[in-house]
Amino acid sequence: MKKEFPLDPDLLQAGHLCLVDKPVGWTSFDVVNKIRLGLKNYRGIKKIKVGHAGTLDPLATGLLVICIGKATKEIDGYQAQNKEYTGTIHLGATTPSYDLETEVDETFPIEHITPEHVMEVGKQFLGVIEQFPPIFSAIKVDGKRAYKHARAGEELVLKSRTLTVDQFDLSFENWPEIDFVLRCSKGTYVRSLAFDLGKALNSGAYLSSLRRTKNGIFDIKGAWKLEDLMAVIQNKDS
Repeated sequence: MKKEFPLDPDLLQAGHLCLVDKPVGWTSFDVVNKIRLGLKNYRGIKKIKVGHAGTLDPLATGLLVICIGKATKEIDGYQAQNKEYTGTIHLGATTPSYDLETEVDETFPIEHITPEHVMEVGKQFLGVIEQFPPIFSAIKVDGKRAYKHARAGEELVLKSRTLTVDQFDLSFENWPEIDFVLRCSKGTYVRSLAFDLGKALNSGAYLSSLRRTKNGIFDIKGAWKLEDLMAVIQNKDS
């Protein structure tokens, strides 16, 4: 059940945590900015801190933990929590961004791959693993976001990071698309996991859909749809 959203400026400044179901096509900052401007324009709060506890790519949907007022002091703690995702990996092709942000750049045979083979190879992505972030990411390199370097055609080599995958369940009803449930630590790039799975199968793969369903103790079931939350914020008679 969704937590009630307070409209009293003092309560909001004192600190409020709000769960939002990010729509596809929106950046995480777009959602934060929409809420901040709504509080300014409709609740008369001229200055208030609003932030999120963990970025989602524009093409992803799902749970954003939004912190308002003094609750923004807790962002680092919420970001550090494990995450849960559902999504789909497309087998047999790659894209430069490892998802659908960019066009397919190469295709690969998949005739040698079976669901049983995928299940076996998928086990190597459980536990503590090393992962290279995608070059189309928001990581800063020489003071500039990696994706800006990538879009300019510049060569990049990003450092690997250590992370933990607790659950990586796979299903194959829509082969060659692979549906999954993933539970993982902070900092995991699911796009890289899709790419690495394809490579481990001597083929290619990219992430075709992604939805965050949990962040620590927070569940998408308790999240506001953004349009519903904005309707509450804009209700001047409240």
